[in-house]
Amino acid sequence: MQVNMIINGEPKTLEAEAGDLLLDVLRRNGYKGAKKGCGHGTCGACTVLMDGRPILSCMTFAAQAEGHEIFTVEGLGSVNEPSEMQKIFVNNGAVQCGYCTPGMLLATKALLETNSDPTEEEIKRALDGNLCRCTGYVKIIKAIKEVAAAQKSH
Repeated sequence: MQVNMIINGEPKTLEAEAGDLLLDVLRRNGYKGAKKGCGHGTCGACTVLMDGRPILSCMTFAAQAEGHEIFTVEGLGSVNEPSEMQKIFVNNGAVQCGYCTPGMLLATKALLETNSDPTEEEIKRALDGNLCRCTGYVKIIKAIKEVAAAQKSH
């Protein structure tokens, strides 16, 4: 079957079999930022945005994305041209091994689009479901506060 969606602002038609997960279809089509971590929806490594809201692509059938806007970490920036958010995460050491980073970045994007000045508690709630085994979240929370401040100053 064909699944029509908008990925990172571009209309796309992707091939999927019945029962294919969105994560697998995205990865087969070059969107490698979302990772398969736990496969049970508990780690957040597979996070993408659907219509601006974080979803777990390992728990979402590809067919459920029909007609929706999907935003992946590839939409933020690239290795050669990282977004300001990506630069701030790197500069704060909030990337460590990098496995959880795409999900953290997308959770941050979703949070800051609805709350430009989140409290630490609101940041923690927005990150709930995104497991990081390396940083202990201190550097990630600091980076998100800095991203929020940078966006407010623009």
